[in-house]
Amino acid sequence: MLDLMTRIRQLQRPALLARAARFGVDEYRHETVLPRLLKTAHAPRPAAALMALLDIEAATDARRIAGTGDYAPARHVELLIAISGEARMLQATALRAV
Repeated sequence: MLDLMTRIRQLQRPALLARAARFGVDEYRHETVLPRLLKTAHAPRPAAALMALLDIEAATDARRIAGTGDYAPARHVELLIAISGEARMLQATALRAV
């Protein structure tokens, strides 16, 4: 099984989605956005959040590719922003532990 950072680096999404996510990641707020995306009462730690977000994003990307009517580009961008934000938090935590 691939580690989380490798899975994130291997994500290949359309340039427009990736660019939009890069613009939003600086405004990402873990405590407010994550519970809404994951439908939880509290935001989990970054590693657990990333695993859940990657699974949700994969399903969302499958809907994008299939062209289903329930695909929402804004939600997809929001998921990519959250993945980027949580990855930053995970890296910062790892650097502090060293």
